[in-house]
Amino acid sequence: MSEATLRRWSDRGLVSVFTTPGGHRRFSRSSLGSLLPSTTDGRPHLTRLGVSAERMTRIYRPSRTRRDAVVQRSRAAWIVALPPDELAGFRERGRQLVALMLEHLDAADDEIAAQRLVEGARVAAEQGRVVAGLGASLSDAVEAFLAFRSPFVEHLARLSRERGLDTRRATELLMAAEAAMDRLLLATMTGHSLESGPAPRRKRPRPVVAP
Repeated sequence: MSEATLRRWSDRGLVSVFTTPGGHRRFSRSSLGSLLPSTTDGRPHLTRLGVSAERMTRIYRPSRTRRDAVVQRSRAAWIVALPPDELAGFRERGRQLVALMLEHLDAADDEIAAQRLVEGARVAAEQGRVVAGLGASLSDAVEAFLAFRSPFVEHLARLSRERGLDTRRATELLMAAEAAMDRLLLATMTGHSLESGPAPRRKRPRPVVAP
């Protein structure tokens, strides 16, 4: 960790500091140790990175100006036009996915982590079925999922940098998040396909036999 990082953190009040009469900063080992992720299980505890379901959900609440700009350039703009009841259900499933993904990534037990991922896949599949039931295409379903996926991973990456998580652990965290999101995307696509039904099979042209 560089001295410049410590100075920035102390200026923001993230770490306690004592300034000597000569203007030098002094940091206690305990205050610095409290910033480090636990090393007991090799996992970066998300609570120590400042990650929670409530805080993560806020990243999906952009300002009105930003929302209008996103809607104009996104094919997932149809979501905003949903009736209030259906939009509320859509967002509730999104909140469930955020909470389940954080529990999956932060679980100290591999079995619990797997269970949370299975639960998340079930919610994602339901989301896909609802999207298909609304008449939206598979491309619409994928676009909507990507609008959920990108802010989640980007927020984890930003907090990892801000909290000084070492490169190896930050990489492992982001790889785990990407792998989990891949699982949810496949579940979303499967749910959409089951609801919309199989695509009609094309008839193969009969071979032309020369006389």
